[in-house]
Formats: sequence, structure tokens, C-alpha cells
Amino acid sequence: MAKKKRMKDLTLLERIYLPEIAKGMALTFQNMFRPSFTMEYPEVKFEPPASYRGRPVLALEENGEERCVACGLCSRVCPALAIEVQAAETEREKERYPEKFEINMLRCIFCGFCEEVCPEEAIIMSKDYELAFSNREDAVYGKDKLLTPVSVLKDRIEFLRQYK
Repeated sequence: MAKKKRMKDLTLLERIYLPEIAKGMALTFQNMFRPSFTMEYPEVKFEPPASYRGRPVLALEENGEERCVACGLCSRVCPALAIEVQAAETEREKERYPEKFEINMLRCIFCGFCEEVCPEEAIIMSKDYELAFSNREDAVYGKDKLLTPVSVLKDRIEFLRQYK
């Protein structure tokens, strides 16, 4: 017969978990007397920092042109398969533009891969965090809901450029 491994004998205190209970109670009392950080949400809105990754949006230049050239890198890198892009050709300087650009917000996991891979800085994670849908069709954002002026996204763009 094989020898059984003998476990270390526990003391009485260790058997009744008294040290662990005391540690837990000490931690509880420490946090009890700290000032609380509570926001009165509907009345007081959270102002996220520039590093916050909220709802992805498409950048719209001041002259009304989209930055996106419909390369499709964002849809290929998206782990949740939330982005759908269909390209069309144009006579302007940028030869292509997205004829159809949709993001299914129910699938989006806000990872920011689409933002990182975009060569034109066209798709940017905004500061929008209020997303509520009454049905599934409302959760699919088209270009009408995604296009956002660059002036609104300025601090996020500057944050991204400092790390490139």
C-alpha cells in the first residue's frame, strides 16, 4: 500500500477560521469610515476621461466629408463581428467611401480594436455610455447615428495620438 500524505495538523484557531474572520472584519471597518463616492446619476452625469472607451462613432470632418475609406479593417479585426462595411466608389480625392456602415451595439464589446486598426482615424470610441434599446432593430446603428463631428471627439483623438 502506498503511504498516505499526512496534512499539517491545524491549530484550534485555524480550525475555526478566527484569523480570517478578523481580517475580513478589519477590512470592513476600514471601508466603513471612508468617504463614500456616490453619484446622483440622472441629475449628475458622469464626465468620462479621454481614455474612456464608450460607443464607437465615425468621424465627420468640418467640411462634411467622412474620414472612412471603407477599407474594412475594422470589420475584420472585430472579435464580436459587430461591424459591417460595404464600400462604394466616388470621384473625390478618396476613391472609396462606406456606402453602408453598421455597428450592432448588442454585439459590440467596446474593446477598441476597430479604433486601433483604423488607418484614417475614422472610427473612434466616444464618451457615450448611455445605451438603451426597446427592440433589437434600434441597436443596429447606421451611418445616421454614427457620424459625429471631429470637434466633439477632439480630446479622444489627442489622447490616441500621444500613444501612437
